[in-house]
Amino acid sequence: MEDNERIILQKAHNEFNTENYKRAEALYSQFIELCTKSRYCSPHDLAVAYNNRGQVKYLRVDFYEAMDDYNEAIQMNCQFEVPLYNRGLIRYRLGFFKEAEDDFRRALELNPDFKDAKESLCQTLLDREEKLKRGY
Repeated sequence: MEDNERIILQKAHNEFNTENYKRAEALYSQFIELCTKSRYCSPHDLAVAYNNRGQVKYLRVDFYEAMDDYNEAIQMNCQFEVPLYNRGLIRYRLGFFKEAEDDFRRALELNPDFKDAKESLCQTLLDREEKLKRGY
């Protein structure tokens, strides 16, 4: 990764961590654009940028746009459990319990100690069963 890309990514992380989400989103977008044109960009860094930009969109309740970014993050690094978990949360909130279950299970395969994924999987299974009991 070139110095300019590294600086932009670090600035994006700083803005994200200080909850300056609009600025963070713009910087992540800038990094993603530069990174997709570069040969030297780390797939992991690109996956993190997509995931974090997805988080900003999730916080804005732009669920489908957030899922697009999580999908890109997963495609960039299929061993990165966080975007799987994040996508599972959206699928759960939208009532797609089977798909959410799949995401949480995959996240747990990658990281068996992922406490939030365990809890979300349990809640998803309970809610899916309750939905079936009620007949919808």
